[in-house]
Amino acid sequence: MKALTSTRGVTIYAVAERAGVSIATVSRALRDPGLVAEATRARVEAAVAELNFMPSRLGRSLAEGRHAANGIVFPDLIGPYYAEVLLGYEEAAADLGRSVLILGTRGRADPTAQVLDLAGRVDGLVVMGQTVADDVVAAIAASGPPVVLLARPPVAGADTVTAENEAAGAELARHLLGHGYRRFAFLGDPAGSPDVAGRYAGIAGALADAGVRPPAPLRCAFDVTAGHEAAVTLLKRRTRPQAVICANDEVALGVQEACADYGLDIPTDLALTGWDDVMTARFVGLTTVRQPMRDLGATAARWLHDRIKERTESAETGPARTKVLPTQLVVRRSCGPHDPD
Repeated sequence: MKALTSTRGVTIYAVAERAGVSIATVSRALRDPGLVAEATRARVEAAVAELNFMPSRLGRSLAEGRHAANGIVFPDLIGPYYAEVLLGYEEAAADLGRSVLILGTRGRADPTAQVLDLAGRVDGLVVMGQTVADDVVAAIAASGPPVVLLARPPVAGADTVTAENEAAGAELARHLLGHGYRRFAFLGDPAGSPDVAGRYAGIAGALADAGVRPPAPLRCAFDVTAGHEAAVTLLKRRTRPQAVICANDEVALGVQEACADYGLDIPTDLALTGWDDVMTARFVGLTTVRQPMRDLGATAARWLHDRIKERTESAETGPARTKVLPTQLVVRRSCGPHDPD
């Protein structure tokens, strides 16, 4: 991985100040020395040598009036959740005048190599979910471009933006308990997603506090097909759950399809909840937890822009930041009847 500079504190601005010229002149002297007067070129070269400066891609792009690219890494590029996050990211990045390179790691033979390659071609990187290991993220943050993490636990040297999961999971469970349900199922894989782990922890904690044994997760992927297959497994059991809590809305939609196949009515025969509040959830009356999906992407874009600017303009960088965006329980008919207000 290429370092941005030989030392973090040395920027093109420092070289320009030492040489007594503009950053554009520094850029021209380094890129095409023949365009710069010999005396000026000598001052720039002397400043570069004294400061041990190594030109970064970002410094060149700023000096030349071009907008450099940021990168964003997704576990997958399919599904409404990722689409909404990406829309928020791209809208904010466009407002800041920055282009975006997108990498989806699903199905790639060596995602770590792909992420490292992208990190070497951009001036800032957003990494979403468990796409690469923490040590890879830490290495990029230490010697490469600034990094912002989305929907994963913090890693040293990187900013982190997440949505609240555990408290909302507990609130959802308490709402279902209020309906009188005592037999639950949970569809999703807490081991495969920090977000799902937080949701399950909140749900399990609230159920345990109420004296109800939390269900073991029925692990499945995040799509409609996986939800349908998991629901068929549930519905074949001798004792069916009264309420099925799904890790996201797509899984819940798959459960809804399976219930229709079995002639079961939601919520009369089975209560159902999701997570995210994608557009389809609103049309089918799915109780869910609304995530600020576009805000997640937009916040990551703005924070990354701030870090890039900070590294370019100053010898000092602030400590890593963490932000948790609020979520909201959205109650609809799929979890059962409700008394009118």
